[in-house]
Amino acid sequence: MRPRLYYITDRRQFPGEAREQERLLLAKIAECAAAGVDYIQLREKDLSTRALEELAHKTRAAIGGTETRLLINSRTDVALACGAHGVHVPGDDLQASEVRAIFDRANVAAPLIAVSVHSPADVAYAEAHGADFAVFAPVFEKGGEQNPAGLEQLRQICRRTVAAAPPMAVFALGGITLENARQCLEAGAAGIAGIRLFQENHAGKVAQKLGSGSI
Repeated sequence: MRPRLYYITDRRQFPGEAREQERLLLAKIAECAAAGVDYIQLREKDLSTRALEELAHKTRAAIGGTETRLLINSRTDVALACGAHGVHVPGDDLQASEVRAIFDRANVAAPLIAVSVHSPADVAYAEAHGADFAVFAPVFEKGGEQNPAGLEQLRQICRRTVAAAPPMAVFALGGITLENARQCLEAGAAGIAGIRLFQENHAGKVAQKLGSGSI
């Protein structure tokens, strides 16, 4: 089974003024969807509620009728307003079970809920509250700071056992490149998440290399 891919957006890393950054972001989203990227997280935390909702609608249009699923970072209200498939919950946000209850009250069945985690305890907590998958970070680095223990932490998390149920999928995030992604998969990660990995490479190339095992 090929690893799952998760593109996390950051339009401010694209060149140009605000309008050009948005244009490039939407083009990248369409590229990722066409390449078969499984999930896209709209993570434009600086935007107002209205601006984020407008961008979310544009993102859905860019994804089109592909199998790619859209998650909104933190904002369950925006996810509901734009018809996104779910929410990515930061570690200091609501519990996955609380987010799912909000979707239930809105009569939205089976939303996707991803949770940011940084330790085995975080993973166990997210799993206990019904998250669909976890994103562990940082594996290699964050903000230019290296994490020498990250790969081993990922390995320990992925080796955990869960009684009477298969373990929840864990994605790797943080300083991942085409050159080191294989180490994350060998450590047990079910998927690879990234910002620069997708924004600095053609999504088709990322999907091909990960899917073929040639990295």
